[in-house]
Amino acid sequence: MGTVGMKLKARRTRRHVTTGMVLAALTTGALLAGCSGGGSDDDDRQGESPTRRPGTTAPVGSILAVKIDNVRTARPQTGVDAADIVYAEQVEGGLSRLMAVYATRFPDAVGPVRSARESDLELLGQFDEPTLAFSGAQSKLLPLIDKAPLEARTPGDAGAAYYRGSDKPAPHNLYLRPAKLVGSPPGAEALTTGFRYGQAPAGGTPEDSRTIRYPAARFTFTWSDEQQRWLLAMDGQDTVLTDGARVAPATVVVQHVTIRQSRFHDFLGNNTPYTETVGSGKAEVLRDGRVFEADWERKSPPDGTTFTTPDGEPMNFAKGQVWVLYVKK
Repeated sequence: MGTVGMKLKARRTRRHVTTGMVLAALTTGALLAGCSGGGSDDDDRQGESPTRRPGTTAPVGSILAVKIDNVRTARPQTGVDAADIVYAEQVEGGLSRLMAVYATRFPDAVGPVRSARESDLELLGQFDEPTLAFSGAQSKLLPLIDKAPLEARTPGDAGAAYYRGSDKPAPHNLYLRPAKLVGSPPGAEALTTGFRYGQAPAGGTPEDSRTIRYPAARFTFTWSDEQQRWLLAMDGQDTVLTDGARVAPATVVVQHVTIRQSRFHDFLGNNTPYTETVGSGKAEVLRDGRVFEADWERKSPPDGTTFTTPDGEPMNFAKGQVWVLYVKK
């Protein structure tokens, strides 16, 4: 095991004891702060950010997670194809937002960058001191982010790493230069997700295309024999990035989770959904032009998520980018 790996293992051992307690305390604190959740989404108030300790920098060996806008106005996006993992989650109004996780390589730029949600804190608990890049958050959520086991970086405290593009209207034009925020990528060993990669299990059902629908968003993955990848279309349009690259993951996970109302709302009064990523349930894993039934389990916030076949064997993913789409049980 390399030096970074040893540091990650040591941090993970220490953190495993405390992260669940911290997140539980954050939840209790937020409830005490008031369940009305009257604050607005702070996408347009970029100056607001958690209070950071002077001199803090991204930890050695930490992954970079970037919240990415996913409404039609935000497309085409930038740098999504370089992510190791992309999580898709529901937000207000039935729309979707992405969290792109980078460990093995950084693109020159990523975006458009948008705001964080409460669910992100639980999701990111599986990584060791991750760096979360986002545009801002509503005022009642900022204290929770500040206390979470991660490094929060917004334009308010890392302005040199962000810039405004001229291709889209604000707030859909904020971009991040990853190398200016955290230096170099930490490597694959920082991906403490619990995912396994290798040969596909026996069985599965041939699958040419799969569409996943949220109330106001749609993802369609179509298998390409030529590329040996799932070609993505969102809301009926091929997902092509600003540099012309087609988003085409090797593995797609449709993970059935509990999605409930949170204590927060956007400025229009729409409730912010909370996606529970700790627990267990069913999933479908798409790889190699086939779909495999699977079970998933994540016992606590510091743990990764394990996927197994119906007979209890580990479920391997195909080597390459993974998309995880959270859908309501």
